Amino acid sequence: MVLSRGPVISAGILLGSGLGGFADGVVLHQILQWHNMLSSVRPPVDLLSMKYNMVWDGIFHMLCWFTVILGVWRLWLAGKRVDVAWSTPSLLGAMLLGWGLFNFFEGVLDHQLLGLHHVHPGAAQTAWDLGFLLFGVLQIAGGGAVIRSASTDARTQRSRR
Repeated sequence: MVLSRGPVISAGILLGSGLGGFADGVVLHQILQWHNMLSSVRPPVDLLSMKYNMVWDGIFHMLCWFTVILGVWRLWLAGKRVDVAWSTPSLLGAMLLGWGLFNFFEGVLDHQLLGLHHVHPGAAQTAWDLGFLLFGVLQIAGGGAVIRSASTDARTQRSRR
């Protein structure tokens, strides 16, 4: 029987994207308080603007939560199949890939194209934004490399059932 890694990889990409979004929101929005979801559109300089940004941060976190739920659901469905190759490196590589995809696309869309916010506004905001994109590209490359290195393990794995 030929085993497929696709279901585990797709679940990992969803999980990595959602968890990467949570990491962004918790670290950059809440702990460091460098920006909010719409802080370039509506700077949080008074209580009303802060509440406005907080609502949009909450919507962002709900989308991240929904993405994680989709990833868990995808992993659950994969677990019911006998033709799925279970590989920890494939799952972790896909999660790193998903986090990198989140960082890259969020950086291109929100920071560059739409200008909704910047990683760290101020004199060096372009450098922070480009560094965020580079981090995403490195995560994508690293996740892809881990997935590729795990492919030989998946081909030789025996069915668990």
